Order: sequence, then structure tokens, then C-alpha cells
Amino acid sequence: MSTEYGADQIQILEGLEAVRKRPGMYIGSTSSRGLHHLVYEIVDNAVDEALGGYCDTIDVTINPDNSVTVIDNGRGIPVGINQKAGIPAVEVVFTILHAGGKFGGGGYKVSGGLHGVGASVVNALSTWLEVEICMEGKVYKQRYERGHVCYPLKVTGSCDLAKTGTKITFLPDSEIFEETVYDYDILKQRLREMAFLTKNLKIILRDLRPEDGVVEKTFHYEGGIREFVTYLNKSKTALYEDILYFEGKKDNVYVEVAMQHNDSYTESAYSFVNNINTPEGGTHLAGFRNAITKTFNDYARGAKLLKDSEANLSGDDIREGLTAIVSIKIEDPQFEGQTKQKLGNSEARGAVDSIVSEQLTYYLEQNPAVAKQICEKSILAQRAREAARKARDLTRRKTALDGMALPGKLADCSDKDPKNCEIFIVEGDSAGGSAKTARSRATQAILPLRGKILNVEKARLDKIYANAEIKAMITAFGTGIHEDFDITKLRYDKIIIMTDADVDGAHIATLMLTFLYRFMPELIKQGHVYLAQPPLYKLEKNKKSWYAYSDIELARILDEVGRDQNNKIQRYKGLGEMDAEQLWDTTMDPEKRVLLRVSMNEEAESEIDLTFTTLMGDKVEPRREFIETNAKHAKNLDI
Repeated sequence: MSTEYGADQIQILEGLEAVRKRPGMYIGSTSSRGLHHLVYEIVDNAVDEALGGYCDTIDVTINPDNSVTVIDNGRGIPVGINQKAGIPAVEVVFTILHAGGKFGGGGYKVSGGLHGVGASVVNALSTWLEVEICMEGKVYKQRYERGHVCYPLKVTGSCDLAKTGTKITFLPDSEIFEETVYDYDILKQRLREMAFLTKNLKIILRDLRPEDGVVEKTFHYEGGIREFVTYLNKSKTALYEDILYFEGKKDNVYVEVAMQHNDSYTESAYSFVNNINTPEGGTHLAGFRNAITKTFNDYARGAKLLKDSEANLSGDDIREGLTAIVSIKIEDPQFEGQTKQKLGNSEARGAVDSIVSEQLTYYLEQNPAVAKQICEKSILAQRAREAARKARDLTRRKTALDGMALPGKLADCSDKDPKNCEIFIVEGDSAGGSAKTARSRATQAILPLRGKILNVEKARLDKIYANAEIKAMITAFGTGIHEDFDITKLRYDKIIIMTDADVDGAHIATLMLTFLYRFMPELIKQGHVYLAQPPLYKLEKNKKSWYAYSDIELARILDEVGRDQNNKIQRYKGLGEMDAEQLWDTTMDPEKRVLLRVSMNEEAESEIDLTFTTLMGDKVEPRREFIETNAKHAKNLDI
């Protein structure tokens, strides 16, 4: 093996080669998330035209071959010769990194496509891409294959003289992506969000692949982010009727905020910059939180809802049950990386703080009944939080006195390196007993839970800390929850939820996922949470046995071995029906088992939040609607 390292070992990647060599640097990953990111990059450019007032309709179509077509009625990408590059401007946009109309040249005042790499990156990572531009009565066209120009820009037809716009069709490269099949629902969630954030913009999503006919959905919201809050709160009961809405411009930052409290105990606040979701927040979200904390405390003091001897309400108290959208438009946003996770502009904090403080103060003075409702809910939250703090402190003292103070029913593993360890959260003592016998004692821990855990969607923090089953999980994991959460203290690399393969088991798994999502989301984001897949059936025939994990798989096995009277089929009603050897062979043996990793797309976090609220909240009708809509997925489940 050569260890020479000299001048010849330094490579220079020409053109778009760097993108194909290291795609993760530009789109985050080559998984499903990166695949869908290609569509977002092209649509973001069309939305930028809408933000500038030049476009009011975007049409997105998933074609039968899994290529995607995006059409907008904006100004059209310029087709004239770029003097610096010596080639048409549209070719510059699609073949040169960091080229575009978003670097202060006057093309765009505000833009989500900030770095000028979106279109060229999509081109580089596509098997082919075609762009058509309607401008000045002519249709211009150019085709690229894996980033390379197939022919010079040419006129292929004519169009109405007044018509302008761009049509882009691309096919993701199977050499780059782990999968190239688009998920209609993922695109639907993102495009709905974009339409909410841009008043009066119409976005049409069409899927031409289904055998039973074209699926089409139009998103168009005249109320903008007000309607976004209404949509997110549809599975909750609003505390008051109004959607509080504030807008204004300061220091060249345009601010829009919509908010409404509901009867839940969790905060659902989402922030956007130039229509780009910032899942890690940033200065604009910090400005909003500071404004409402100060304003509500000032009002509560002035209205004598808080006594002089009482402590101020914390931000968490005021934001309990709050759904809020914070959306700003800014000319030069400073994001952390191309994936735009967090905003850093200091002027955004001041602008949001000032506008929200001023307009919220005026609203509270004009609407004392609503102000009182919010303050009273916040005061109740403050008292519950204090009770939770005392329970947490008591737990900490016990831990300090008792060493690790692990739950008594936990059968821990002997290996102390978290990277080697996994914990099975098991439903019931019977299944727990089988699991404890079956496990590999060195690396597998078992924590049996008694029945269904508390539904945290309907409980405040003090009730959660008082629940024995949840306390056992918190202590076993070692990370703490909520503001105490520290993932470096995680005691197991894999947290595996192992429940019966029936409706009750699915409900218990959903309760556990709700708890983890609400109070330990980083465990999910960093890939530590899994669902075990126990078999539904055991088929025995001629002294041989097979396990089936779904009805479809059982039918497939029967087709292979033959359907006759010698077949002995056992339907497992629960994990407790399996002996230790069967449980190990089918569900726990790392060499044979099937695990589903639980993941979450942070770009669709508002939809994830809505799903948990729909499934675990009080309202029945949204839950029924969700189940009826998604029942087809359960029927077709095949592992």
C-alpha cells in the first residue's frame, strides 16, 4: 500500500464534479431526505419569484418514471449571454456553482435559495435535466446529462408574447441516491407549508404514477400563516377564538407572526426565513420568545394577576399550549450551512422583538378577557412546573444517595460501554420474563412496563414525573428529559420498543413514541430508537418451521410450501405466548431479527407534531379521519 503524499495527490475537481463526489455536502444526504431535497431546491427558486411578486402559480408533477416537473409563471431564467462566462445565463445557473441572481445584483430582494448552488446541484445529481423557458414569444430549451451540456440553448417553439415562465424536468441519478422513488405525502407536506407561508400563492401537486388514477392537490391560502395556525390547531381545542397576528418592518426585516394558545401542554412554534424552515430556530425565534415573555409578565403584573411576592412567569409557562409561526423576510440571511438549520442575523432578533412586543401589548390591552385566559393558563403551568421541579430534585437526590438507582424491575446488561448495549422496553411481566431468559446478558437489558404508560399529550410535567413507568424509563436511559436532557449520558445505543403485534401493542408503542418525541426528541433524531418486529404467525410442516411477520408474508410462504392439511399455523396473540428460544430466534437475535429504526424529517416537523396531536389528543373526529385516510397503509404492510 502506497503512503506517498505529494503534489500529485492533490486533486482539482472541475465544474460539478465536486457535487457528485461529495453530494452530502450540498443536500445533506443521499437517502430519501436528500432525494426530496432536489425538488425543494427547484421549488424554492420558483417561490423566490413569488416573493418578488412575479409569480402566483407553481405546478409540481411526479411523472410515471419518477422524474419531476416544476413549472412556474415567473419571469423566466434569463437567456441572454452572461458577459463574464460567455455563455447563456440559464446555462450558467445550471452548470456553475455559486452562480445566480441572489448575490446582490438586484435580481432578488429576498430569497430562500441563498447560496446559488440549488439549480446546479440538482443538475449535477440528475441522470438528465431539461429546462424550458418562455420569454418574449419564444420557447428556449437546453438539456443536461449528469451536469454536462448536451447541446447549446436553442429556440424550440413560440409562446404568447405576454407569457413568461420556467419549466424544469429532472430525473434523480440512481448512481447517487439510495432510492429514487418519490413519496407523494412527503412532497405534499412541504408544498402545503410553502403555500401557507406565501399569501395567495397557488401550488399544485400532481402524481401521475398511481394505477387507479392521477392524484392531485391544490394548496392556496389567502390567510397565509393565520391559516397555518388554524391548520396546526385543528386537532386541539383553542383557548380563545382569535388568531393573534402581528406584522411589520424594521431594520429592513419584514416580520410576520401568527399565534394561538390551545388546551394542550406542549409548545408548537415554527420559524421560517424567506420561507425556509429553520428547525433549530435562531435569532428571529429568540426575539419572539423574549417579546412574549416580557409582554405577558408586564401585563400580568399590571393587571394584578401576579402578586408582587410571586415570581415572574417563565417563557415555558407562557408558551404552554402555544402554536406559533414566526416568519421573516430578510435580504441577506446568515444561515448555518446550505441546509439552513439556524439563523444568525442579530438584526432579526431586534426586529421581531420590537414588532411583537408593541403589537402584542396593544392587543392585550384591547382584549382583556383573552389576556386573562392566557395568563391564568400560564400561572397554572408555573405551579405545575414547580411541582415537577420538586419531583425532579427528589429523583436527583435519590440517585445521588443510591448510586445509579436503577429501577428494580430493570434487568441490566453487564457491558458498561453504551455503544455495545441495547435496552428492550417490553409490554407486560409475562413477555418481560421470556425476554429476560432469551436475552444476551452481556449487551441486552430488559425493562418490562405494566400495561399502557401515561399519555403525555394530555398531561403536564408534574404528572409525568409522578408516573412510575415513565420514571423507570427516564432513570434507565440516563439522559434526563426536557431541559435536563443530556444525550452524552445515554446508557444504551439502541432503545428498542418491543410490544405485541396487535392493535393494543401498536397503541402502547405509539404512547411510548409520543413520550420520546415530546421529551427526548434527540434520541429519535440521532437514530437511537427502534421498533422490534415480532412475528404474527408460526407455520410448521413436515418438522420444519417458518415465521411470518405479516398476512402477506404468510400467504407467500404458503404458496411456496403448499396449502394442505399438514400445515400447522399458530397466530401469536402476544409476546408472552413465545418461549424464550422462539423470542430470541425471531425478535431479539441481532443476526436474524428485523428492527425498524424510528426517524423524523425535521423539515416536516409541523406535520409530525400534528400527527401526534391527532392520534393522542382529545378530539375524536380528526383521529377518525386520519385512520380512515391511512388505513390502506396498514393493510398493505409487508416486511
